[in-house]
Amino acid sequence: MGKKHKTTVTHLEMTAEPRLPPCPRPMGKYALMRAENPPVHFYRYLYDAVGRDYVWVNRKRLSDETLAGIVQHEDVEIYVLYCGGVPAGYFELDFRSMPRVELSFLGVMPEHVGSGLGSFLLREAIQTAWGRNPNRLIVQTCTLDHPRALPLYQRMGFTPFAQEEAELEELD
Repeated sequence: MGKKHKTTVTHLEMTAEPRLPPCPRPMGKYALMRAENPPVHFYRYLYDAVGRDYVWVNRKRLSDETLAGIVQHEDVEIYVLYCGGVPAGYFELDFRSMPRVELSFLGVMPEHVGSGLGSFLLREAIQTAWGRNPNRLIVQTCTLDHPRALPLYQRMGFTPFAQEEAELEELD
């Protein structure tokens, strides 16, 4: 049995494309690329590296086959931000329930926390999602996430619409 964590999950939505000022681009050499049909091992690396400090556990429980069915689905888009040639963060958009889009995951590698890359990635995710003309963009965060996550989502135009208590169990 792993360690259990109680958390409050906040569900947020955006029902119109926000008018956001331009976001500063990352310093140095960077590229934001879509990972097309990412291998499960690469996705697991991103998920663990970004989410380890925030108790991201749900995808760790999935079999390789089940996870591949999600991350390699044609209506699921994963974008990886590279800085200096190495992964610095990623976001995942799920278009399978159009016209509702879910921002399933977004985060940066631990060494980039506080660098502004999270804001850059969120703006890019919002712009990418609204490029497909949804009627609603949703995301969820919880009290185990970085303390600036919820305020950032709200600054970017998301509005909370529900909250729930949950318990997450880390894997051994």
